[in-house]
Amino acid sequence: QVQLVESGGGLVQAGGSLRLSCAASGTIFRINTMGWYRQAPGKQRELVATVTSGGSTNYLDSVKGRFTISRDYVKKTVYLQMNSLKPEDTAVYYCNCNAQVRALLGSLDYWGQGTQVTVSS
Repeated sequence: QVQLVESGGGLVQAGGSLRLSCAASGTIFRINTMGWYRQAPGKQRELVATVTSGGSTNYLDSVKGRFTISRDYVKKTVYLQMNSLKPEDTAVYYCNCNAQVRALLGSLDYWGQGTQVTVSS
């Protein structure tokens, strides 16, 4: 199976920056898309940013120009650099990857445990 371990969350003032990291480990044949989602209290989980195996990225409109997703293919790690943070960015951020554990098996989605990001005004 695939394990995802996140780090880098915390408390920051509005306008500040944080960098989230998520490392994948375990039995992995291939990782397809990796990404970050977030869930604020009382709201549904939403996609923040994704990066495909080919390097194509996709962002939530409200974070475009402020957040940057990147990926280290050797370390099987995905990063989310968050700049110009706003109070509305406060949420639990979850790492996600779509991966195959064996060559002849289909891919599945895996999730990290979540890391809290709190932006104070």
